[in-house]
Amino acid sequence: MSAAVPSTLDGPASDAGKLVLRLALGVLILLHGIAKLGNGVGSIGGSLARVGLPESLAYLVYVGEVLAPLLVIVGLWTRAAALVVVVNMLVAVLLVHAGQLLGLTKSGGYALELQAMYLFGALALALLGAGRHSLGGAAGRWN
Repeated sequence: MSAAVPSTLDGPASDAGKLVLRLALGVLILLHGIAKLGNGVGSIGGSLARVGLPESLAYLVYVGEVLAPLLVIVGLWTRAAALVVVVNMLVAVLLVHAGQLLGLTKSGGYALELQAMYLFGALALALLGAGRHSLGGAAGRWN
């Protein structure tokens, strides 16, 4: 009979990996939010109006690019905050980048690789949770 291989799914390396993912995703999305705090959301309102939605919905970008990333960074309500980032990225792709959805760059990379990385990183975080190194701790349905 073979010896059992110890699982690292819930160990220190897993918690460290979740912290790295939270910090990378949170900080990078937050930088977009900070830019919008300084420049406003007028262009987003215009994009929403073009598809028949109220321009006032543009202010929700502050939830997706400021509040949610801050919650992700500190590890509080992490799963819910990551899901907000997922929705934010889906809306951004549909409003601004829909024409590039199946495109490649001249060097052969996916045209929306940055947006895809944010989207799938947030989805992974929503599935994994915050980990032990967070304000919310590893326990709890939304952390």
